[in-house]
Amino acid sequence: MLWIAVHLPQLSLEAFAAALDAARASRPLALIEAHRIAQVDARAAALGVQPGARRATALALAPDLVLGEADAVRDAQALQAVGHAALAFTPMVCVHGADASGAAAPMVLLEVQSSLRCFGGLQRLIERLQGALEPLGHAMHLASAPTALGAAVLARWRGDRVHGPHSANLDALRRLLDDAPVWLLGPGREHREALQGMGLHRLADLRRLPRAGLARRFGPGLLADLDRARGDAPDPREPIVLPPVFEQRIELFARADNAEQMMGGARVLIVRLLAWARARHARVAAFTLRMHHEARRGTAGRSELAIGLAEPSADAAHLQALLGERLARTPLAAPALELSLHCDALVQASPPNAELFATCSSEREGLTRLVERLQARLGTDGVQRLVLLADHRPERAMAWRSARAARDKTSASPSATAAHAARGDAAVPPPAAAATRPLWLCPEPQPLPEQGSQPWLDGAPLQLLAGPERIESGWWDGALAARDYFVARAADGALVWIYRARLAADDSGWFLQGRFA
Repeated sequence: MLWIAVHLPQLSLEAFAAALDAARASRPLALIEAHRIAQVDARAAALGVQPGARRATALALAPDLVLGEADAVRDAQALQAVGHAALAFTPMVCVHGADASGAAAPMVLLEVQSSLRCFGGLQRLIERLQGALEPLGHAMHLASAPTALGAAVLARWRGDRVHGPHSANLDALRRLLDDAPVWLLGPGREHREALQGMGLHRLADLRRLPRAGLARRFGPGLLADLDRARGDAPDPREPIVLPPVFEQRIELFARADNAEQMMGGARVLIVRLLAWARARHARVAAFTLRMHHEARRGTAGRSELAIGLAEPSADAAHLQALLGERLARTPLAAPALELSLHCDALVQASPPNAELFATCSSEREGLTRLVERLQARLGTDGVQRLVLLADHRPERAMAWRSARAARDKTSASPSATAAHAARGDAAVPPPAAAATRPLWLCPEPQPLPEQGSQPWLDGAPLQLLAGPERIESGWWDGALAARDYFVARAADGALVWIYRARLAADDSGWFLQGRFA
């Protein structure tokens, strides 16, 4: 077996900072718990703020310090997102939220022995893993070892090194662990002062003492952790299971009155959504942003914004752009205090190919994204396209449809095409007929003057070039059309489409129906 441990030493602080705006995120940050500082960032530490200090002391040292409350639920959601991103590389992913003493040690463990060949070796896999975790915005310490707890100890101890530590076998792991501090084991942290008082600083010091005496003095947990880390005892782990529906919630640091203030938290949720979708090897087809508002009289406590995509996507920038466009034109009933994201619409399909040269499929993808952006800004029915209908009468052979409903379905089967035609939203005229019809039709047919049975336009006779195309249709709906259509040339050289009615019940004479571009 081969385990990779991903240690996230600043997870709590980074999860808090994720919902801050740029101005606050650039200031010193700290988390407070039970009126004392629990965690600080590098800027706060440089000003002298240390964990364990009181709130008043921290503010005296750093007046512009941004303080946030420690939140176990927020940390668990951030850690879960890291686990989801890791599931794209192996199904055996375990989340380790705290050590045996309860001290915070957020970590994700991956068993990757069976994945090495797929990703081209350990180093390539680690590079891919780092790239997948980077959008989540967490500092990472990585290490690998034949045992899960051994990798976890190495990651917490020396995982900040660029190229290690990575031990390929148990002998190398045990040599590394002999030099590791005793406090890296859970019970070792709990009994740190007593162990140091006895001169026990390294794990090698523990191994030289009688096991029975250590168990009586510090309990069996210390030796059990040592054995599991060294591979002398089994260490069964329970892998995480992906939820069938994505649901995460984030609390905003300050109430949001506009779209720009809400997008900070929404970006975090979208990145976590895509980590979940990639773990399921799928792309997002739709999602819903729920805004939890400040309680006011006459307003609902929650509002929703549904985002549907014409083409499923796993592109964070694209989803964020769509959401930003919709938020910008959505009035808020009240300021938002929290955001939550819900998604149960995934498409199990392979991702689109990255092409060196543009093809028809890549051009359609670009057009689809443009339509999605326009619909997010103008509304679903604000962007329409002209589609052909199953009717030979020109005035009823085309209609405007929503661009989403009429998007191309290149893989549709003949039976599906027939079904669309039956509903009146598919193109069925034969190619020959479609080729002789203009795209520009008059809103209503315009009567043309006639001299000697020859139609005139703009004071000059028309020259008939092609025709007739005989149409007799519409008997079933009471709008019978019996006409002979011709392609004619006007005096200025323009081509027009005209017809002559064939039934006495129709208006007699010639009519202009459309113009060729």
